[in-house]
Amino acid sequence: MKAQRVYDMELQNKHIVITGAASGLGLAILRRLEPNNRISVIARPSGGLDALRAEFPKISIQEADLADIAAVERAADALVKRGDAIDVLFNNAAVQFTPRFTDPDFRYETIRREIDVNFTSVCALIHLLLPQLMQAQSAMIVNINSGLALAPKAGSAIYCATKGALNIFSQSLGYQLEGTSVSVKQVFLPMVDTKMTDGRGGGKITPEQAVAEIVAGLSAGRPNIDVGKVKLLRLIQRLSPMAAARIMKGA
Repeated sequence: MKAQRVYDMELQNKHIVITGAASGLGLAILRRLEPNNRISVIARPSGGLDALRAEFPKISIQEADLADIAAVERAADALVKRGDAIDVLFNNAAVQFTPRFTDPDFRYETIRREIDVNFTSVCALIHLLLPQLMQAQSAMIVNINSGLALAPKAGSAIYCATKGALNIFSQSLGYQLEGTSVSVKQVFLPMVDTKMTDGRGGGKITPEQAVAEIVAGLSAGRPNIDVGKVKLLRLIQRLSPMAAARIMKGA
């Protein structure tokens, strides 16, 4: 418990924006950080937002389907008009559709949604909220990524591609922001036990376990935070990239 208090001191009295905080990892991040910070949430309109408001009456909620860029712009504009600096932006929201291109239940329209939620909205939000991040004495953009950005699996090709794109984008954006008060961090997750992963895989970690590692990594100032089994994936990649590719292909 003593170590946890030390870590949390680095994320106190901040204005933190979280996307996709109505459930899963985003909700776990919210629960961990809300007691000592001011939280703004951007989340898809749903019945879950009523429960969120009831549990966290002090947070600000901007409703936006992140696949709708006009809605993303409206949510960002509402935050900008408040005039408050943003200390941390967690780009957490993501969707994953599991049918393969060769499956009869693959739906063409999911291609655009997956790209827009997982990647386009991230780029848009960062651009639109960058002036507020620049106002902070020291700000962080935290892009929640996946081990699949390092080595893809056979299924969910679009999801893997969006995570690969997010990895390269984050690195390049970090170069652009060198010398400013804003840093770019990435979190590479293994499979986390959320609604998105229901019925898939084993050996999942809980959202709370993931958040504990994320907070520890951010507090330690690490630019890349490998959570759980992703640490092992990095090691295997260094020793044998081909072996890592084979393992992840069947993940």
